[in-house]
Amino acid sequence: MLNTTETITGAPMRKFLVILDDSRECLNAMRFAALRAEHTGGGIEILSVIPPDEFNHWIGVGDIMREEARERIVAHFEVFAKWMRDRHQLEPHLVIREGEPATEILAQISEDPEIGVVVLGASSGGKGPGPLVTYLTKSAGTLPIPLTIVPGDLTKEQLEGIA
Repeated sequence: MLNTTETITGAPMRKFLVILDDSRECLNAMRFAALRAEHTGGGIEILSVIPPDEFNHWIGVGDIMREEARERIVAHFEVFAKWMRDRHQLEPHLVIREGEPATEILAQISEDPEIGVVVLGASSGGKGPGPLVTYLTKSAGTLPIPLTIVPGDLTKEQLEGIA
């Protein structure tokens, strides 16, 4: 993992926390966070959470599945990291946690005081914005930092225009 991002003066920089998952709307959240970080001199922390129900197997099988999940996350992260480095001159930081996604997001926020904004992508499908968006918006009033929700149907051009 990479070291904490700092400004030239050594003061901590505000980081945008983005959740890496298999959703389509994750891409727009990544784009928006990268654009905002680039425009504001911030950093990017990418959090991926491995849910516990993925490993309810025999111990050996569960360990293999956990390692495969981590490898998949790192490979997915590297695609975003390369894009952020090449396009936005950002060096994102990856955090992988295991547990219930909403609980782990809140834990990461409380453990890292440099996180200044959580960025989530909202699904545009008929089933609602997605479980994380639904859960975190219900507790938005008690979150210690702002929550930014990026619509999944925005185009790259629209994101660039608002970020």
